Amino acid sequence: MLFDNFFTEDHFDIREVARDFAEKSLAPVALEIDKTEHFPEDIVDTMVEIGFLGIKIPEEYGGVGMDMRSYVSVMEEVARKCATATLYISSANSLSSAPILLFGTEEQKQKYLPGIVDNTAPIAFGLTEPGAGSDAASLSTKAVEDGDSYILNGRKTFITFAPKAKYTSIFAKTSPEKGVKGITCFMVDMDTPGVSLGKPEEKMGQRGVPVSDIILEDVRVPKDCILGKVDEGFINAMKTLDLGRIGVAAMSIGIAQEAMDLAVAHVKERVQFGKPLAKQEAIRFMLADMEAKLNAARLLTYQAAYMIDQKKSLADRDDAATKFASMAKYTAAEYAKEIVDKSLQLHGGYGYSQEYEIEKLYRDVRINSIYEGSSQVQQIVIAGQLLG
Repeated sequence: MLFDNFFTEDHFDIREVARDFAEKSLAPVALEIDKTEHFPEDIVDTMVEIGFLGIKIPEEYGGVGMDMRSYVSVMEEVARKCATATLYISSANSLSSAPILLFGTEEQKQKYLPGIVDNTAPIAFGLTEPGAGSDAASLSTKAVEDGDSYILNGRKTFITFAPKAKYTSIFAKTSPEKGVKGITCFMVDMDTPGVSLGKPEEKMGQRGVPVSDIILEDVRVPKDCILGKVDEGFINAMKTLDLGRIGVAAMSIGIAQEAMDLAVAHVKERVQFGKPLAKQEAIRFMLADMEAKLNAARLLTYQAAYMIDQKKSLADRDDAATKFASMAKYTAAEYAKEIVDKSLQLHGGYGYSQEYEIEKLYRDVRINSIYEGSSQVQQIVIAGQLLG
């Protein structure tokens, strides 16, 4: 349920800023971004200027210092017009910054966070591997201690923003015999000898953001680049993904809302069998089902954000917050796929044309039930919280 004081004027204000930005800066170029796979740097600069890349990062590190509900509000509004743009925002405020805010030293926070906020030193999140996607604990990248450094060898795959990153948080096994209790998180400078990139991925949707593998060959990383404690990196990754999943949920409801708006507008205008589609009872019932599921997903997403906001710090969270993050991500991603699919169906043949926005939304939404932990992983998490 939502509480009476769930939203403040600040939440409404930041939503209006995000909506205005999305409609004026993103809507006119979203289809072009998809076609060219190029995201305009001047739009990134605008997001930096507004403060979107540091919306959840504390003010002492250059950020805006707003809460999770503010972040979710921005993500939802921006996703309505351009899902690709939300990746710049979510990467900065979750996967890039969360490992540092959760487990970094004060010196590390001062070193890395300002560069995320102003986009001068972007940071990628290096967890996924060719043989370790949903099963992150089975990663094979290794880090061997060598004096005051560690030597890293391995390969990370599907790493968002890898080609643009100044640093990447790399998760590697320091004590392979310990399984998940033997993983450590390292902050790796991408200019370090031995670091290279795979070929750029050609993606189905959310194009305009570069994605590639990161290859590590005898990469020497100083011990002061370890985030948190040795062998406790898996905890870092899982707590970070809790936050990332709420961002994906917000993106999902934003895409779904746009698909819903397009469907409603189309059925009001499209005349078949002598009357608008909106007058057909079967169509009306379909739209009612879509609207109900969209709002159910929205409520779960903001409830999860609210629960995070009630804690004193990112790390001070209980199992209920983790469960709600997974429920929000699972529900929003799955319902969004369904809503977009039905919206395309209502558009008929026009929905299959690349000249219409709904076709792009159909491709954009598909990844949401895969990354930050697939829907099946979310079911595992939710069941685990219920049954132990």
